[in-house]
Amino acid sequence: MKILSGLTLFFYTLVFLLLGGVFIAVSLGTISQETITEILTTLYMAPNTRLILGITGILFILISVMVMRIGVGKIQREKTIAFDNPDGQVTISLTAIEDFIKRAIKQLPEVKELKPNVRADKKGIEVVTRVTLFSDINIPETTEKIQNIVKTKVQDMLGVEEPISVRVHVGKIAHKEEGPKEPKKDEKLPKFRGNIEYSSY
Repeated sequence: MKILSGLTLFFYTLVFLLLGGVFIAVSLGTISQETITEILTTLYMAPNTRLILGITGILFILISVMVMRIGVGKIQREKTIAFDNPDGQVTISLTAIEDFIKRAIKQLPEVKELKPNVRADKKGIEVVTRVTLFSDINIPETTEKIQNIVKTKVQDMLGVEEPISVRVHVGKIAHKEEGPKEPKKDEKLPKFRGNIEYSSY
């Protein structure tokens, strides 16, 4: 697959370089209109050349369709995790795993917000979490706690043996918003003194 991808990339690069060079030459006047007319006339007059051009065009279309199918298939594989059960194959959406991680981290009071991004390939499962933490916490201790919870929860949920790496990126440090202080039981509220005026509208 890597060899095919490399050859395809080289092929497309070569074609675009040639087309770009021709367009630049035409815009600068390096290739005259008479030259272009002669080349096109020669191509139309030679049957073998027209046949070669037709075959080349068909190959271009087939290669483009093949590359598109490979790309779409790769994207679909990356969006799901598949494993085999005795009764058949099971696929799990990576979005479902991300939502599960969000719910699992809600129990941590140190975390204000968490946005996970799950990736899966042949090397294993990688979870990249972008978090917003509160300011009155120990960052190394909290991030280690997040990594342990995410790794344990994902392993327990999927039941897979593939390695799971958890990366944590602290994007923001937020301050906790303190609610209004309630008066103590023995603390008396200040009494209002004066006359109350009522007005009608």
